[in-house]
Amino acid sequence: MTWRSALTRASAMAASAGPNQNALSNLAASGRSSHRLLRLAEQLRLYRPSPLSSDADETVVDDRGKVFSAMALLESAAAAAAAHLTGSGATEKLAPKRAAVLVCLFEGDRGEFRVILTKRSSNLSTHSGEVSLPGGKADEGDADDRETALREAKEEIGLDPSLVTIVAVLEPFLSKHLLRVAPVIGILPNKQAFRPAANTSEVDEIFDVPLEMFLKDENRRSEGRDWMGVNYLVHYFDYIAGNKKFVIWGLTAGILIRVASVVYRRPPSFIEQVSKL
Repeated sequence: MTWRSALTRASAMAASAGPNQNALSNLAASGRSSHRLLRLAEQLRLYRPSPLSSDADETVVDDRGKVFSAMALLESAAAAAAAHLTGSGATEKLAPKRAAVLVCLFEGDRGEFRVILTKRSSNLSTHSGEVSLPGGKADEGDADDRETALREAKEEIGLDPSLVTIVAVLEPFLSKHLLRVAPVIGILPNKQAFRPAANTSEVDEIFDVPLEMFLKDENRRSEGRDWMGVNYLVHYFDYIAGNKKFVIWGLTAGILIRVASVVYRRPPSFIEQVSKL
């Protein structure tokens, strides 16, 4: 397929029904997206998450409303486990506050998909130095999960929302504090236009890693945990950039395993999740 025909196909597909049609059309029209990024956008725009549950009463989050947890269960799996333990009313009891993270993808120098991550400030009183995706708890003024993720990314790393095309929102994950975290996938067609600007009160470092690493068993370890009678695995991925070592684990790792599975359309090469009741 030629470059021109790829653009034409992307624009034609964007004209069909779907929540991401305008985003895909804008991505194709930008002229900066590679053939591979356009094909990924076409693929992800067809993704439809399962229906979300309703909001809940106030829950416990960290002091800045940020999303950090060793827990990494899809909300549907957590609700099913709770229903088994406490009865049919568990779904309502597990209706948590909303949060969103931005999974911002771009194409690396070797054509691989890469994702932008942050290292949490070492000066913070909780979860200092942990790796995360840009994101946090929804504000009352946020229209949806997309807006939450883009706002938080701008606040944390200086990412201009106009540079990112949102192509999909995956099923939410549930943190151990019952915070529903929606992974919002965005494409950054022009990485050079992004000038990282860390909010030093929240972020020590901004870096990126290859997305496909979260499907491989290399540089990975895991440990079993228990939550509400559900046995699940906490995954840890080691990544070295220069002389720096980053450990990506817990909720962030769980979300990236799921995103990588959707993007590459294959499961990870290791046992991912939980043992059913």
